[in-house]
Amino acid sequence: MTDRAPHAERPRPPRRFFSRTSWPEARFLADVLRTETVGGGLLLLGAVVALVWANSPWGSSYAALGAWVPWSDGAALHLDLNLAAWAADGLLAIFFFVVGLELKREFVAGDLRDPRRAALPVIAAVGGMAAPALIYLAVNLAAGGDGLRGWAIPTATDIAFALAVLAVIGSHLPQGLRAFLLTLAVVDDLLAITIIAIFYTADFSPLPLLASLVPIALFGLLVQRRKTWWWALIPLAATAWVLMHASGVHATVAGVLLGFTVPVLRGKAGDAHGLAEHLEHRWRPISAGFAVPIFAFFAAGVSLRGADLGAIVTDPIVIGVVAGLVLGKVVGIFGSTFLLARFTRAQLDEDITWTDLLGVALLAGIGFTVSLLIGELAFGPDSAAAGNVKAAVLTGSVISALLATAVLVRRNAAYRRIAAAERVDADRDGVPDVYQRGQG
Repeated sequence: MTDRAPHAERPRPPRRFFSRTSWPEARFLADVLRTETVGGGLLLLGAVVALVWANSPWGSSYAALGAWVPWSDGAALHLDLNLAAWAADGLLAIFFFVVGLELKREFVAGDLRDPRRAALPVIAAVGGMAAPALIYLAVNLAAGGDGLRGWAIPTATDIAFALAVLAVIGSHLPQGLRAFLLTLAVVDDLLAITIIAIFYTADFSPLPLLASLVPIALFGLLVQRRKTWWWALIPLAATAWVLMHASGVHATVAGVLLGFTVPVLRGKAGDAHGLAEHLEHRWRPISAGFAVPIFAFFAAGVSLRGADLGAIVTDPIVIGVVAGLVLGKVVGIFGSTFLLARFTRAQLDEDITWTDLLGVALLAGIGFTVSLLIGELAFGPDSAAAGNVKAAVLTGSVISALLATAVLVRRNAAYRRIAAAERVDADRDGVPDVYQRGQG
């Protein structure tokens, strides 16, 4: 027999970092980042931190951080980009990859598959892009100058931010309203991507563009065969991005094209979800929790220290962007939908009222992510006009969000009262039946 304690000879097991026991927490965090409210909150947090830092006594350090070039020897591949450009061209490609997956899913298996169901939100999206552009052009044509290059800035709707606001304030709003907004925003994204590819491509080089189609085709070949080898897909995607960037076409287009190659429908009878939905589920936390907030951090930091606020407020670019987002979206979405319903057989979902649609039209005025991107492409990231564009996009998006909240909160309260009344009626109708059965 030994007198030593029974556990004296048992060595303590080594502590392992990133062990399997941590995966439930990782999955929980990923699920949290997939929720629209959290993604929108992180996006807002990135913008607020940037605004506070840029207007603080340490604003010069914020500007220096965005201007820092991590790889100065990358000029041969056009990759000598500063951090702000890496965020806009690189990280945002992840966001557009997820958008491409969502677009493909909507066209193959979603509401956009049925032309009759898709007609209203598609026409609303087109009207919601045309009216803001026309308002912007009208303002800047009257003023003259170089502001016309920014005509597409107020045409975009930030799908992540708009859905996040709707999720926060719309606990009792009809599901059809969210579906309408989602379809509208998906079509809006597709048109915005097309505008970027056609109108905001500088120094176009066809050879790298054609070369970029090779890794995209190989990527598509693998995913069509359900081969999801990360060690093959990620290098192919990176190669496509580099070549697309070298061609002069905005590199985020590569993300959309890669997303379009992914199959939507289930490959086998045992598959619970299609590959597009699976990849969207995997990459959305990275997009919502990292890529988009970092882009917002570098894109939204407009400094107003020492700025002539009177000149900013009267700048035709600022007026055009704010008016386009706040008024143009409402006129375009609400007006086109009303005319389509008035002169055709198209109808709103029976659960949606015209006041609900007004709230969604106001909500679509949140332009943020893509509007800031188009502003940088139109005027350059370091110009005086670019700073005014940032201020205008932030102002127009905030005004639109507040007006939409005012309308939809009232509608949500009305739907909450209806739901409460229906529960009371159900309980009241159920009591006599139970009572009678008890007496019998």
